[in-house]
Amino acid sequence: MTKLIAVSQSRRNFLKTAAIGSFLGLNFSSLLSFGIPQSLVTSKANDSWWKVINNQTYGAKADDQGFIGGGKDYTRVVKTGNYIVKNFNQLQEALKIAKRGDVIFIPGDIHIDLTTYIYIDKLVLLIPAGVTLASDRGHAGSEGALITSDSLDTPVIFKTRGKGVRFTGLRIQGPNSKRYLEHHKESFSKGGRGREYYYKFPVSRGIITEFSELEVDNCDISAFSSSAIFLQKGNGHCIHHNIIHKCQYNGLGYGVSHDRATSIIEYNLFNENRHSLAGTGNVGCGYIARNNIELGISLSHCFDMHGGRDRKDGTSIAGTRIEIYNNTFLPDMNCVRVRGIPEDACLVYNNWFVHQLDPGKAVMGYEKTKSYNNLYGENPIKAT
Repeated sequence: MTKLIAVSQSRRNFLKTAAIGSFLGLNFSSLLSFGIPQSLVTSKANDSWWKVINNQTYGAKADDQGFIGGGKDYTRVVKTGNYIVKNFNQLQEALKIAKRGDVIFIPGDIHIDLTTYIYIDKLVLLIPAGVTLASDRGHAGSEGALITSDSLDTPVIFKTRGKGVRFTGLRIQGPNSKRYLEHHKESFSKGGRGREYYYKFPVSRGIITEFSELEVDNCDISAFSSSAIFLQKGNGHCIHHNIIHKCQYNGLGYGVSHDRATSIIEYNLFNENRHSLAGTGNVGCGYIARNNIELGISLSHCFDMHGGRDRKDGTSIAGTRIEIYNNTFLPDMNCVRVRGIPEDACLVYNNWFVHQLDPGKAVMGYEKTKSYNNLYGENPIKAT
C-alpha cells in the first residue's frame, strides 16, 4: 500500500478530501490509499458521480467499457502481445522491430526504471506508428507494469513516430509531483528573476505526439511537471478511462495539454493537477471533455484554454472549439476558464459542480463561452 497523501497536504486539503469521502459514502482510508481514490474505480461509487433531473443526465456517468478511471472490470484490457518484454533491453529491441498492428506487452509485475538512461543518455522511447504498448492494469488485480523516471530532467519518456499509437494498461510515473510555489514566486512576482530563471529548473513530460489518432486508455499517469500527455499536433486523439494526477508544478502542471491538436477526453479521473486539461489557444486547438471527474484538489482551475494575451501574439484567440459536458467537478473553486475568445465557441453544459454554488465562479470566459444547464451544489434540484 502506498503512502497516505494526507501526510503532505495542508489541513484545508485534508479536510476537503475527507469531505469528498463523506460525500461518496466511502471509507476514508480507502479513499486515500492510492493517493487518489482507487477505491472509486473498483466499487459502485461511480453511481454517485451523476444525477438525473427531468430526464436529463448531469455529471459523469460510466460507459459499458468500465468504471471511470479504468482498472477493475475494464473491458478492453490487453493480456498478451506479439512481443513480451520484461526489462529495458527487451523493450528497446521490440521498439526497433515492431510494425503497425503489433502489440508490445509488459507483464503487470514488471518495473522498468529509466532514470539513468534518461539522465545520462538523454533517452527517448520512440513508438512506431500503429503500435500498441500495453500492460494489464485491472486484470486479476494487476496494477499494470510500472515505467518510471526519477530524473527531474526528463524532457519526455515516450514520443510517437506516426499516427495510430496506443498506450494501454500501464503505470507511467514521472519525477516531480511537487508544486514549487516559492520558485514560481521568485521567478514571476513583482521584481522577480523572470522566465529565464524559472526555466533553469528542468521540467518533465510523459507522452508527446505530433501525429494523429493517439489513444491512451486504462493507464495511471502521474508526477510530470509539464504535461502527462502533450498533444502537439494532429486530430482524432482519444484519452479515456485513465487516472491522471499529481502534475502540479506551478506555472505548468498539465494532465493533458494541447497545441495545434484536437482530442476527445472522456471517462478519466483527475486530481492534484494544476490544470487537468489545457491548451495553448492557437488556431486549431480544441477538445471535447465529457464524463470526466475532478476529485477536488487542484492548484488552479481544472479545464483551461489560453488566449492570445498568454501567447503575446496580438490576438484574443482562445482555440477553435471546446465542448465541456457531463463532467463532475468537486473543487470549490473556478473549474473552467477560457482566457480569450474561441474562433467557434466554448460550450459548457450538463456538468455537475458539486462544491460550487456560483455559476459565475464555476465557469469564467469571454465572448463565445456559453455556460448553461449545469448543476451546482451537493443536492441540486434543478439546472441553471
